[in-house]
Amino acid sequence: MRIRGFITKTLWALILLLALPAAPARAQVQFGRAMGEKTVFVPKGQWIAGVSVSYSTESFNNYTFLIVEKMKGTGYTFKLSPMCMFAFANDLAAGGRFSYSRSLIKLDNASLVLGSDLGYDVDHLYSLSHSYGGTALFRNYIALGGSNRFGLIAELQLGVSGGQSKIATGAGETLSGTYSRTLNCNIGVTPGLAMFLNNYSAIEVNIGVLGLTFSDVKMTTDQIYIANMKRRSANFNINLFSITFGTVFYI
Repeated sequence: MRIRGFITKTLWALILLLALPAAPARAQVQFGRAMGEKTVFVPKGQWIAGVSVSYSTESFNNYTFLIVEKMKGTGYTFKLSPMCMFAFANDLAAGGRFSYSRSLIKLDNASLVLGSDLGYDVDHLYSLSHSYGGTALFRNYIALGGSNRFGLIAELQLGVSGGQSKIATGAGETLSGTYSRTLNCNIGVTPGLAMFLNNYSAIEVNIGVLGLTFSDVKMTTDQIYIANMKRRSANFNINLFSITFGTVFYI
């Protein structure tokens, strides 16, 4: 019980320090009292599951967008992301999420126009990429105002993902291709809000606050030239571009 209380307090304290640094002392005290309420939002033994699937296709025929003109080609994007968690204690859950995505673009021709006398033509562009990854999740729920319908979520994420891609341009003697391999590791803290629609389903909104990302990319061009890139990045503020919406089922 002491370990559980320490983890919960540490996770929420970190989110409050990052997301609400300018909150007045009185508001923090009142919020702390609200957090101390004993209302159970997600009871022990609850299974939490969800899945997101998306598929889109594109077709261009002499299409023009901003500085890209006379674009002709086809493409598609497929994404799949199932998630499953188990509440091992009241308002505490752990589990994982798997993600897979695949995209293909076949561009017959396109013109990049940068000015009246400056441009660049692209023909026979072929791009195929797919990525996959797994994320370990730990969640703490807190009911808002003693309600069983609205609650706060603090989620700790530890993920590993990888992917491959290949890009080819030109044809015949002008054919050139690049193969890339990517490996990513990330740690993140994601607060959010959950609203139950009924006893078995809820809508969740999450936004990234803290994140550490480590990336390793290796590229091979024409099976001759090899390039490597390593990147380290950290995010310690509210990232509005990482807002996610989803429907989750509680069984």
